[in-house]
Amino acid sequence: MVFIELLKVIFLGIVEGITEWVPISSTGHMILVEEFIQLNASEAFKEMFFVVIQLGAIMAVVLLYFQKLNPFLAKKSIRQKKDTMKIWYKVIVGVIPAAVTGLLFDDWLNEHFYNYQTVAIMLIVYGVLFIVIENRNKNKVTKINSFNELSYLTAFYIGIFQVLALIPGTSRSGATIIGAILLGTSRHIAAEYSFFLSIPVMFGASALKLIKFGFNFTGFEIVSLLTGMMVAFVVSIIAIRFLLSYIKNNDFKPFGWYRIILGFILIAYFTFR
Repeated sequence: MVFIELLKVIFLGIVEGITEWVPISSTGHMILVEEFIQLNASEAFKEMFFVVIQLGAIMAVVLLYFQKLNPFLAKKSIRQKKDTMKIWYKVIVGVIPAAVTGLLFDDWLNEHFYNYQTVAIMLIVYGVLFIVIENRNKNKVTKINSFNELSYLTAFYIGIFQVLALIPGTSRSGATIIGAILLGTSRHIAAEYSFFLSIPVMFGASALKLIKFGFNFTGFEIVSLLTGMMVAFVVSIIAIRFLLSYIKNNDFKPFGWYRIILGFILIAYFTFR
């Protein structure tokens, strides 16, 4: 039984590591996977697990962007250190809308929107948006191609789009990427800014869930959580590198079509099961 439960945790870590960064909704996939792979754990632990496992994914961003996001590296010039701090200031500005909304409405959102109907609708809606926006922006010259060109006001507006991701099925990366592209950023900056915004957001969300759950873990719960985080960390490194390589010469429309198809599969499955 222990071996089987660990296999489930490993699979969930793989799903989290892929779907957290590719804009296809990690929550939507977790709901679908959980339908077939039920963890033998309390509902309280599972609710906490599906959020805190994201810490492993976050550590992948920290590792991959350690030099770019670290303002204290000795080899950086004073100007480079200032530019790095500006990135963090813009991340803080972008995080404020989701942080405030999440703190105020976390329980209410979970109670009213954490269901397959909401997830399916959001998968389809944002899938359509990806296709429409990419068609609209085809051959359009982007205005923001570096973080120095990203203003604090634009960063705040992108953060407002991130609030939409509090609704399950939206995809945090999907909402921020759509918002950033609409506001004139390149796909590369949209993706990277989405990665950076996730650092404080996910640390905050994980801390909130851990506090609500308490720290009375069983030995197996600790092993499960650490295993899931480690798998999510490794898979996230691969997923992030894939996405950055992919968007150099491709758009987000395939992800839009994937979301639409998955949304209708969810509706069909839960309607006719």
